[in-house]
Amino acid sequence: MLTTAYEIPLWQELNRVCGIDEAGRGPLAGPVVAAAVVFPRHFRPEGILERLDDSKTLSAELRSKLVPAIHEAAEAWAVGIVDAETIDRINILQATMLAMNMAVESLGSMPELLLVDGNRFSPSLPVPYRTIVKGDSKVFSIAAASVLAKTCRDELMTAYAEQYPGYGFELHFGYPTTMHVEAIAARGRCTIHRKSFKLRKLGEK
Repeated sequence: MLTTAYEIPLWQELNRVCGIDEAGRGPLAGPVVAAAVVFPRHFRPEGILERLDDSKTLSAELRSKLVPAIHEAAEAWAVGIVDAETIDRINILQATMLAMNMAVESLGSMPELLLVDGNRFSPSLPVPYRTIVKGDSKVFSIAAASVLAKTCRDELMTAYAEQYPGYGFELHFGYPTTMHVEAIAARGRCTIHRKSFKLRKLGEK
């Protein structure tokens, strides 16, 4: 599993290095969620944190156990949430950037360097950053952010499942599964659906 090998040389000169990742760019419904995590300088993972990895490779059970461990070990952490209505208004890329910046701005004290999963970032604050393709499988801080973002979003979608029954949000979390597409065909879209995400299978353009 991951270690803080990527962060160690950065900590030689910097105190606050922040990992950032998002969850929910691809779904047809629900928000996009980003998380930002700062670990103490020279942090070394122990216990369950030694099992941390890209959230997509971990079971839901392990992710749920990692969340409180990340909260306890981190110097600071925060999430940013951008809803479906805003995604439709400004597009998913800009909404993702907004969620990431919201998370960073909610940390309290500003980081000295941002480590961002992916290949694009548009900062709203004058903080240096690095984009890292597949960073959630390479960088401990980013992997921690990926777990917080995905867990937060899954919890939101599970709550929406009770508010909007019949779509199966608690099972697919808004992603375009066959079950979800069939539910949309039968019921139409609900309030949390992204209307700008068209379904060619349903003849939408």
